[in-house]
Amino acid sequence: MERSKALGEEKISTLLWKFSLPAIVGMVVNALYNVVDSIFVGHGVGEIGLAAVTIAFPIMIILMGFGMLIGVGAAAVVSLRMGEHKQHEAEKILGNAFTLAAILSVALSAGLLLYLDPILISLGAETSVLPYARDFTRIILLGSIFMYIGFGLNNIVRAEGNPKMAMLTVLISAGLNIVLNPLFIFIFHLGISGSALATVVSQSVSAIWVFVYFISTKSVLKLRLSNLVLDWGIVISIFKIGMSPFLMQIAASVVTVLFNYSLLQYGGELAVAAIGVINRIAMLMLMPIFGLSQGLQPIIGYNYGAKNYIRVKKALKIAIYAATIFSTTGFLLIQIFDKQIIMLFNENPELISIGSYGMRIYLCMLPVVGFQIIGGNYFQAVGKAGYAIVLSMSRQVIILIPLIMILPGLLGLNGAWLASPIADLVAALLTGILLFREIRKLGMM
Repeated sequence: MERSKALGEEKISTLLWKFSLPAIVGMVVNALYNVVDSIFVGHGVGEIGLAAVTIAFPIMIILMGFGMLIGVGAAAVVSLRMGEHKQHEAEKILGNAFTLAAILSVALSAGLLLYLDPILISLGAETSVLPYARDFTRIILLGSIFMYIGFGLNNIVRAEGNPKMAMLTVLISAGLNIVLNPLFIFIFHLGISGSALATVVSQSVSAIWVFVYFISTKSVLKLRLSNLVLDWGIVISIFKIGMSPFLMQIAASVVTVLFNYSLLQYGGELAVAAIGVINRIAMLMLMPIFGLSQGLQPIIGYNYGAKNYIRVKKALKIAIYAATIFSTTGFLLIQIFDKQIIMLFNENPELISIGSYGMRIYLCMLPVVGFQIIGGNYFQAVGKAGYAIVLSMSRQVIILIPLIMILPGLLGLNGAWLASPIADLVAALLTGILLFREIRKLGMM
């Protein structure tokens, strides 16, 4: 209880640093794993392996979306209940989240495995890529329950006031993954299946880690058998807040498919491989901001629940400044070292040319993305799911999808690269308008 009490009393800058640093380290290491994983696939399997992982990526995004629906939604409600000093209700939320993770992982994986080949073909897998995409995705789906528990419920570890333990969960999973990937690909010669197997093994270890934590004496909240029975009021509250990141992930999956089709049409399989690399670099640059956002969430949620709006505004302001510094630094690194970055993944001159050019355009609005992420997360943290959904969907659906469908037909491959930065700029402007109105209201409360 002392850990959660500090959310309402400790100095904001110190608190944000304490909560964000473990999250940032964990998220960056996790993103670094994805980059290293792609480097191993690019050199161990080749361009076709990079293309296969990119084709399969929408399915992985959907799996992560359901994990976020449960984990992020439950974590936000837990933070609010802890701020209201309702620990018993917070424990019921934890138990329900665990049950939902188990049910959804089994149901979703079974459905996707049943129609895996038709799904992959519809995602753009051509004859040469399909076997690789199939082998990779099948293993990921069979082990997805570990991702739901390890990744999803780790959000609640942070929400109860233990960011260091949440960081360790990510470090254990990502570190093990980085070790197992080259072992399975180069030593055991398992190819792309080895990459997927390394992911599942590492996720299973993190899932066990989280489970043991919540039944041990180290946690504030306890995973109790009596709380595993679903309470539909709790389920609805989890889904209501978790719906924003969930819809954002589903939209991201649709966007990825549309991007893949456009890139196949105007740039071929090498362009698809390039966008896979670019997305991993983008995630590496954005992970410090997502980590900052995760560290900010329990601080804002707790103080908003406690009606301490001065601390809410101060935390938000500091986070926006820090996010802008992170995103601008990432932008400069990408613009200066574009070719060197792509060369890490593959030495094909054509892939380097397509990837470096596309990356500079695709990520040219990175400096405003930090603000947009923090602003959207604010509404999620205070339980205003409607605003959070509008902001996330405005970029991924309302703005971006039409741009992807229109611009490539007018500008070819350049149109595909330009769609994302235009959507980033418009979404940041919309976030600014809504956030300004919200902060003015807080001043009147």
